[in-house]
Amino acid sequence: MTKAYQPPFTITPAIIHLIAEISEHLGRMSVQADRNNLRLNRINRIRTIQGSLAIEGNTLSEAQITAILDGKRVMAPPKDILEARNAIKAYEQFSSWQPNSEKHLLQAHQVLMTGLIDDAGRYRQGNVGVMNGEVVVHMAPPANRVKELMTDLISWLAKTKQHPLIASSVFHYEFEFIHPFADGNGRMGRLWQTLILSKWNPLLAQLPVESMIHAHQSKYYQAINLSTQKTDSAPFIEFMLGIILATIQANTPQVDQQATPQVEALLNVLSAANKPLTRMELQSQLALKDRESFRSRYLKPALDLGLIEMTIPDKPNSRSQQYRIIEHGKNILKSF
Repeated sequence: MTKAYQPPFTITPAIIHLIAEISEHLGRMSVQADRNNLRLNRINRIRTIQGSLAIEGNTLSEAQITAILDGKRVMAPPKDILEARNAIKAYEQFSSWQPNSEKHLLQAHQVLMTGLIDDAGRYRQGNVGVMNGEVVVHMAPPANRVKELMTDLISWLAKTKQHPLIASSVFHYEFEFIHPFADGNGRMGRLWQTLILSKWNPLLAQLPVESMIHAHQSKYYQAINLSTQKTDSAPFIEFMLGIILATIQANTPQVDQQATPQVEALLNVLSAANKPLTRMELQSQLALKDRESFRSRYLKPALDLGLIEMTIPDKPNSRSQQYRIIEHGKNILKSF
């Protein structure tokens, strides 16, 4: 009898602690979710799509993805728009997929990558390496082994008794190690971890975990590389659980409590303006003369809480920089 595949990973004290923390915070969050009827679902879905695509180099902002979702015209590279439309379709079908189904996994890849690569929905036929600039940081297994490796991994997922937080992270890492598709492996691995977790706790399907990963993108790749070096996915499990915990904490009632009167005042100005404003315009309307005080007490907290965004995020110090309130900020403003 062939021995069942067992991915190599260690359950560390940090992993156990993180599972306990996540479970505790989810309990609190479920109460608030019932009260609010998950009013931020749509906003978080947009943040999820924007974050996941941004990791892969997509330039669309949350506002542009919102416009695409609403059927509005967006001026952006056609490839970026197609990636966003595909991701929106994928999340529309999300609840119909089962994480233990290879058929559903291939369907999901086809939805995500239609029009972007020729073999959407099919395992790669050639060998691939993961690059960091011009350096190969990981050489994926040969193409002729992909089908066997994916069958083993999905079979392990279906049978494992490990906690879903662990199992989903192990699957995510192993998926990236195998790199089963010619392209789209990163967004598929993150999507499938979310799908696995949603079967354990539906609230986890509503959280913008991908947005948090994007904010810590270099550490995400470092965790993958360290796990590969150690032949043990514990570093990646610890990283992902830390990201999930941070996302939960940023989307529970504590966010409202952290929004100070200064942040509320800033949100009111941007909401009333209904258009992006420069730093000088904001300071003027708030009657503030001290630039540093404005930055530390008003602007930075609002940005850190994800309530406003820059119009030129790639150049935060640009002289043309403006700031606008996003949907998350508008909803938080309503709660004051």
